[in-house]
Amino acid sequence: MATGSSSGGDEVGELRGAASSFVVSGPGGVAVRTRLKQLTPDDGKGLRLVGGHLGSLASKDLRTRCRDGLEHSGDTWAVRKRELTLLSSSRWAGSITKATHGQWALARRCRSAHLQNLEAGVRTVEGRLSLPVGQKGTRKAPGGYRSQREWHAKSRRLRVLEDRLAAARADREAWLVHIVRGGRRLARTWQHLEAAQLTESGWRGLWEAERWFCQADGGSGKRYGNETIRVSPDGEVSIKLPAPLAHLANAPHGRYVLACRVAFAHRGEEWADRVEANRAVAYRVHLDTGRDRWYVTASWQIPPTPTLPIDAALAHGVIGVDMNADHLAAWRLDVHGDPTGSPRRFSYDLSGTAEHRDAQVRRALTRLLHWARTCGVRAIAVEDLDFAAEKTREKHGRRKRFRQLVSGMPTGKLRARLSSMADQTGIAVIAVDPAYTSRWGAQPWQKPLAGTTRKSTRHDVAAVAIGRRAQGHPIRRRTAPPPPHRSDAVGHRTVQAGRRVPGREGIRPRILGPRTRSVPPGRVANAGNQNAQHRPGRSTEHGSWQQDSFPLSL
Repeated sequence: MATGSSSGGDEVGELRGAASSFVVSGPGGVAVRTRLKQLTPDDGKGLRLVGGHLGSLASKDLRTRCRDGLEHSGDTWAVRKRELTLLSSSRWAGSITKATHGQWALARRCRSAHLQNLEAGVRTVEGRLSLPVGQKGTRKAPGGYRSQREWHAKSRRLRVLEDRLAAARADREAWLVHIVRGGRRLARTWQHLEAAQLTESGWRGLWEAERWFCQADGGSGKRYGNETIRVSPDGEVSIKLPAPLAHLANAPHGRYVLACRVAFAHRGEEWADRVEANRAVAYRVHLDTGRDRWYVTASWQIPPTPTLPIDAALAHGVIGVDMNADHLAAWRLDVHGDPTGSPRRFSYDLSGTAEHRDAQVRRALTRLLHWARTCGVRAIAVEDLDFAAEKTREKHGRRKRFRQLVSGMPTGKLRARLSSMADQTGIAVIAVDPAYTSRWGAQPWQKPLAGTTRKSTRHDVAAVAIGRRAQGHPIRRRTAPPPPHRSDAVGHRTVQAGRRVPGREGIRPRILGPRTRSVPPGRVANAGNQNAQHRPGRSTEHGSWQQDSFPLSL
């Protein structure tokens, strides 16, 4: 099953129209990371003290911002920043307040999405409860519940959803948000340390590390692009210490210089050019508790790359890509929309940690882009997937495995990764509407593209459908017209077969038997038996000829 497809009815009137394809814009920023190696014990202790102190200030500021609610204004923001400046510095205070506002806004957006999910769940359950038990559903709407027991359980479920919806609406009206610095999942793990295979001290270390704060925004015109966390072109890292920790400074002006030197392997030259030109670069220092390693992440904004016109991007063909739960199915199409070569499959494993899943996605996309460069294609067509409304428990009911499959597909991360990586290789990414790509691709393309040594899957032909839609071609194949319509007066034509014509999507079979001007002589079913043709003189080849005697009754 290609999860990127959409289902539709059998009637033409029930099918929704496909949206126009468009070229995805490039990334607006860059983030690179490197490890802080060969840190001394004093360096590790100093980083922990700085992160813990600034983390406590960030927690207090977030609590104040959540308490303000609708009363927040520029004056209250200035008051918060002045209070933080006394305990840190003006630059640290600016970074903390900016991060607080971003976290608060993200919580507001998440609550809006949660409200939409609750409202959709309530509508679905109410609709199914209003139907008779056992009534079958349709393609557009689910039917009633299967048994009286399930109906009773869902009625109780409806009361729970309504209570949650009322509480969420009340919080929205009061402008209240619920945020857990460090993560709600990690906070709940405190009650299940044995199941998580953690000790109390181990959990405490994870909790404190997640709540640390050690990040600073850059500024153009400042030395090396950042006055708070500064990284020189030769790799020297220095941090401006907060006022209470100024006694730990080992450099002038209250700065602490780490003993290690850093170098960015990815986009290192671009980073060095920005640093030498004193252009803004933001840094974040964080600890990987699982490996006990310190890392520094540098990020900066880049001007958006001008998007190519879609006709220019498709000048050398396109590669259609169908995203699935464990692989990317790809097929190359020429400028006429015909698949060439063999389909390709780029597998990945989305189990394990987030770092492992991210590495698997990057590896699959790297192989895809490398293949595109070798083919000379400058465009990759992908589906514009959005499973935000496809994950609800109420919509799919007992299809728990399908919900887990859809929820596990990193559609947003893959789209962002692909656009960012393709921007560096000069390959355009074209987003197409995912409606009916698997269904319409399998009907006309799966059988003709299969051979004795190759078996095309639904995912492969879905990639063909995606590529054809990006090129503006119809997905369905065109068949030749009947012989009476192949007239020299109007020229040879190729038209779309009717919707009710049998076998319109496949190759027309050869009809046995004599046909006028259609089958050459000797190609009909009885060509081998000349006696069956009733031709004079043909029986001499099989025996002597004699005229039958007349009947005696004449």
